[in-house]
Amino acid sequence: MVVSTFVSQQSQRRKRGVILSSQGWQKLQAAEQLAAMQDNASKPYTLDQLSDRTGLSVNTLTKVRRRQKPVDQPTLDSYFEAFGLSLTADDYIGQDSSPTTTVLNRIQKVPLQGQLVIDSPFYIYRPPAEQICHEEVMHPGALIRVKAPCQYGKTSLMARILTQARERECRTAVVSLQFADREIFSSISRFLQWFCAVTTQALQMPITLDQHWSELFGNNYNASRYFETYLLPTEKTPLVLAIDDADLIFAYPEIASDFFGMLRGWYERAKHGVASSDVWQQLRLVIVHSNEVYLPLNLNQSPFNVGLQVELPGFTQSQVQELVQRYGLHSSDMYADYLIDFLAGNPYLTQLALFALSQCHITLEQLESQAIAPNGIFSSHLRRLLGNLHDFPELLDAMQQVIKSPNGANLSPIEGFKLQGMGLIRFQEHQAIASCRLYQDYFSHTLK
Repeated sequence: MVVSTFVSQQSQRRKRGVILSSQGWQKLQAAEQLAAMQDNASKPYTLDQLSDRTGLSVNTLTKVRRRQKPVDQPTLDSYFEAFGLSLTADDYIGQDSSPTTTVLNRIQKVPLQGQLVIDSPFYIYRPPAEQICHEEVMHPGALIRVKAPCQYGKTSLMARILTQARERECRTAVVSLQFADREIFSSISRFLQWFCAVTTQALQMPITLDQHWSELFGNNYNASRYFETYLLPTEKTPLVLAIDDADLIFAYPEIASDFFGMLRGWYERAKHGVASSDVWQQLRLVIVHSNEVYLPLNLNQSPFNVGLQVELPGFTQSQVQELVQRYGLHSSDMYADYLIDFLAGNPYLTQLALFALSQCHITLEQLESQAIAPNGIFSSHLRRLLGNLHDFPELLDAMQQVIKSPNGANLSPIEGFKLQGMGLIRFQEHQAIASCRLYQDYFSHTLK
């Protein structure tokens, strides 16, 4: 009996194991892609190369990557460590856990809106963006530019960059220009004082602008001095400063020119090797924007042609399949094929559609037939876009031109950049077309 019990226990222990979670798999893929770019001439690693790097057999690596049969946790530890990652509890699931059940237990009861929380099961990694940003932000004086159309996940990525930075003992602050009202943009002096004050408040420090601001000096000098003598050296830890919705300042060209010129100056100071360089190396900038930079900025005074640019793409077929599974839907290939065709990988629209399919229990046929209806799942989003176009008649005219041109429209650069930043169009051989079939259908109906 004792022997039988012991054998049974040993058998159970051998059967226990873990499988990579969706999050863990995406983290590992991102790290592999980054390493391949750096060490393998951008060519994907073969299984033999991975075996040499990790010390794991090809059979074990295949089992890990297929995510169907469990392995022991030390195996995942070894795999992660080989790519500079630390295995966390969110990176794997137990053998007895059901990913579908876990997802269904955490399904949102309302459609996702805005930034996804850090531990959201619906955040989709888009490698190598996350891993590159996590590494770059730790470099002294780093500048990262995150660019993508509206509602493509820029702020969610920014939040993950900041979270990772805090875990590495950096201070972090976010300044969203969305919270600046028109009065803030009345002058460069008013704007820069607001910018400095909001940053100070985010760092939970006393605002001491009166001690650092003098009319004898220019506004950029005053703001730079405030950072150099107060915000940056107060603690001997790096400061990661994220500027969200940075393109909102494009509407104020004179302020934008001075402000962006100042940011470029900060970046250069960290590189110059002058007396204050060590202070400026503590600053790491993350600039988040939707539009192409259409302002006539001096190339030597622009932060948009230096540092690291990360352009977030739409979801790929495999990423949509992954998201379908997280929403607890079966036949992921079928759903992914349809959603890619109809929504072209638009992250926000894909999330809305999957919410409706999983929670409202509608079919794909019903989703499309109700897509542009006044009470459809996309109605609020589509009305907001239409309202934005009506606020700018030149963009409304440009969008009408796109919708009426089967082979694409030839738009002016500024109109094209703005519509692309809104997520409404994409370019195909320099011709502007609707970015997805949903938008083509809706605006064909409303912009007659």
